[in-house]
Amino acid sequence: MGSSVYRPLAEPRRRIVDELMGVSAGESVPLPEAAANSNGSTDLDRLRLRLRHQHLPLLEAAGFVEWESDPLRAYRGREFEAVSVVLESLYANIDAIPDRLVNGYQTLERERDRDSSECGLRG
Repeated sequence: MGSSVYRPLAEPRRRIVDELMGVSAGESVPLPEAAANSNGSTDLDRLRLRLRHQHLPLLEAAGFVEWESDPLRAYRGREFEAVSVVLESLYANIDAIPDRLVNGYQTLERERDRDSSECGLRG
């Protein structure tokens, strides 16, 4: 039960790291947009507040991101590669990850869907 509560709370942090993986070192991602739910149901004002007071300080303390408040944006931190290599490994091994760990993690769900559709095209 605890993991189902944890996942939605950590999702904005995962989205930020995912977005930073898609830009070059030194480039930033705009917030709160980069951390917003991809289905468009995110309250951006509430997310902006949570980012400033919860998510960004946690990511910064671990060295994964650096951030600025005006405008609100995030950059890769000095330890960014440590977290990005873990996510890249997860994506590369998506079929080996149990469904209970994938469900609710939007990025992993998309990777699994992409992998399934690519397998369908190959077969």
